[in-house]
Amino acid sequence: MLLQAGVSCKWINDSQHFLLEHFDTIQNSPSHIYHSALPFSPSSSWLQEYYSAGLSLTVKVVKGLPTEWGECSCTVLLGSQPGALSYWNNTIAVGCFSGDIIILNAITGSQTVVFSGHTDWVGSLAFSSDGRLLVSGSDDRTVKLWDVQTGGVIKTSGHTSWICSVSISVDCTTVASGDSSGAIYLWNIQTMECHQMIRQQQDVFYIRFSPVHPQQLVSISNDKVWWWDVSGHQIAPPCNGSYIAFSSDGTLCALCNEDIVIVQNLDSRAVVAEFYAANDHIRCCCFSPDCRFVAVAAGSTAYIWDITNSDPNLVETFIGHTKDITSLVFSSPSSLISSSEDQLVKFWQISASSQDPVVTNPVSTPFNSVEIKSTTLQAKDGITITSNSDGVIRVWDISTSLCKASYQTPVGASQKRDVHMVNGRLIIAWCIGEIIYVYDVEKWELLEILSVHVNYLQDLKISEDGSKIFCLSSSIQVLSIQTGEVVGSVRLGLGRGICTIDGLRVWISFPEAEPQGWDFGIPGSPPVQVSNIPPGKLHPNGTLLWDFSLFRIRDMVTGKVVLWLPKRFGNYTDVQWNGQYLVASYRSGEVLVLDFSQCPFSRNL
Repeated sequence: MLLQAGVSCKWINDSQHFLLEHFDTIQNSPSHIYHSALPFSPSSSWLQEYYSAGLSLTVKVVKGLPTEWGECSCTVLLGSQPGALSYWNNTIAVGCFSGDIIILNAITGSQTVVFSGHTDWVGSLAFSSDGRLLVSGSDDRTVKLWDVQTGGVIKTSGHTSWICSVSISVDCTTVASGDSSGAIYLWNIQTMECHQMIRQQQDVFYIRFSPVHPQQLVSISNDKVWWWDVSGHQIAPPCNGSYIAFSSDGTLCALCNEDIVIVQNLDSRAVVAEFYAANDHIRCCCFSPDCRFVAVAAGSTAYIWDITNSDPNLVETFIGHTKDITSLVFSSPSSLISSSEDQLVKFWQISASSQDPVVTNPVSTPFNSVEIKSTTLQAKDGITITSNSDGVIRVWDISTSLCKASYQTPVGASQKRDVHMVNGRLIIAWCIGEIIYVYDVEKWELLEILSVHVNYLQDLKISEDGSKIFCLSSSIQVLSIQTGEVVGSVRLGLGRGICTIDGLRVWISFPEAEPQGWDFGIPGSPPVQVSNIPPGKLHPNGTLLWDFSLFRIRDMVTGKVVLWLPKRFGNYTDVQWNGQYLVASYRSGEVLVLDFSQCPFSRNL
């Protein structure tokens, strides 16, 4: 088939985005391209238009489908909070809170291997200049030198305090590590024996060797930038700064101080560019390989500045993370990679227009998204209800995805809450401390104040008939809304779980333990434990399983996965599924609604 030039260009662009975003799914199971990939292409994409007829019997995205491909081409959900990124030749090393180091392909985002050996958070990583070695520093107070090819530990050395930063000299002879006690150790890379120690007054937040002078290094302690040689001598007076980054050719450095970035020539110290970066404290920054851009992370947003002239331009604002960004690296002149406390690694593409030297208009200031705290699916009423962190409740029509009603409620600083429509009345329950408030939203009337004795409330759900509240902590407590009394209780003694309600039955799914379920619906009897509960929520026909941890649907008869959701939808705050509809909410304030009524695997509904 011959395509016209314009169509061909669009096809190539769509296909590139599509393959990057769904690489793992397609690689693992090519047939899922029709069920788990194509339906989630943007509504205006060439792929969605071309294959729309063939997608009539697949999952329907009622709400949450983007209109355009985003600036983020790929999202990787790690399952553990990342603390550091390091990049070399299409390979990314990610240090995690779990102690693992995850190696990703920098083009596709697919995981290639995991280096295991640390027992605590890996907060700093650095590749050697030839890419053969990787050094890591951890809160377990050890520095490890890894063989990148084999994934094996070559040497391990220790500190007396947790390690904040590590670096390898450009000639691959010395490893530097700084810790929370203010000590900088310089190690012989062959033996990992310390040959020099530099003492600073407070924790060494950051340490880097010069990219061109192997005998020089820079450290940051107490918001002061210090310059040293490998003999431990100070070679320049300290200056104010909270972060510093070097260009790959060693000619420039970017010095961050609160929300100001100053780009200097390293030899002459002349100021090349200076700009006010963001309305937040800058956590990290980096140069693009061609020295044209400086990327800055402040809060959960990344900003791209063009520094090719003395009046820098803000050319991109990347919004997508829901928690603070921990690290940034460029993998090419137009590709930026970010890691965040939300457990995501995102791959961003700088647009072609941003690389045009005539760009003068900066991107507008990003909006502040509001996290959705809870989601309630009431399919028989044709609605889903969301409650955000500002106390705004919205009632959505499932079939049209339109908001039917919006209410402002006095939920205060509550973390856990639930909303339910009971006999036409909208009821919200929320917890502050050990007090649960039950409120009639439409009458602006406080119905009940209940006391619950828990150490840490993990989840809170209103029963479908509106008579009871289920409270999940180290136990399940069931409270009567009418009397405030505990009418049922089961001690769990397990870690954090997910609570799912079906009538007066409750399922608790735990990440690392067998799921458990109880029926509280037998009057005058203690809760009855339900056996053979799978790790997720069963479809009403009893054969399909919704897996909370992996965000997929599996056929219990064949064992096959019938649907993988794209990774960008994985980091949800709440999710509900009744077999036909799935509703998930996110910290970004977005809501995803899926309709499975036309899917072949839903034929038994």
